[in-house]
Amino acid sequence: MGLLTFAINVTLDGCVDHLEGIVDDETHAFFTRLLDESGAMLWGRVTYEMMESYWPAVARGDEEAPPAMREWAVRLETKPKYVVSSTRKDFPWTNSHHIAGDLRMGVQKLKDATPAGVLLGSTKLATELDRLDLIDEYKFLVHPRLTGHGPTLYQSGLPATRRLDLLSAKPLRCGAVAMHYRRAR
Repeated sequence: MGLLTFAINVTLDGCVDHLEGIVDDETHAFFTRLLDESGAMLWGRVTYEMMESYWPAVARGDEEAPPAMREWAVRLETKPKYVVSSTRKDFPWTNSHHIAGDLRMGVQKLKDATPAGVLLGSTKLATELDRLDLIDEYKFLVHPRLTGHGPTLYQSGLPATRRLDLLSAKPLRCGAVAMHYRRAR
């Protein structure tokens, strides 16, 4: 069984707005490594649609992008992508698959079938999966920014505090820190 790892950019005050982080070659290389180490991506519909609207064009060369961004896009193009949605059923982006029905069963089945692990990149879905006790690890890229706005990490709350064990912390040149935690059980 593979691990479900929640990976996200977050500011010091908890903002997870994708426009607020530092975008450079090193931060893209960080997420490209995470992508390479995983067997599949898992998103909610909103995140899927945001990603689908931009990254396939970068992978094709239709959108101008620096080499690190293009590398991420090309790798993402071939990676299996799973989408949880109750409102959309058609996911035409290459290697995209729908998870329908019972969330716990669908995601557990995905974890069981993906020994290299599943990389989760949606905040609202992460909250639901954490409530179901399905997230095993957390990889936060913490950016040295205070935004004063949301959306924020776990904005709708969790039923109980989660204790995490720090596995590593690595500062990047831009001042962001890559934090790797495992759920304490």
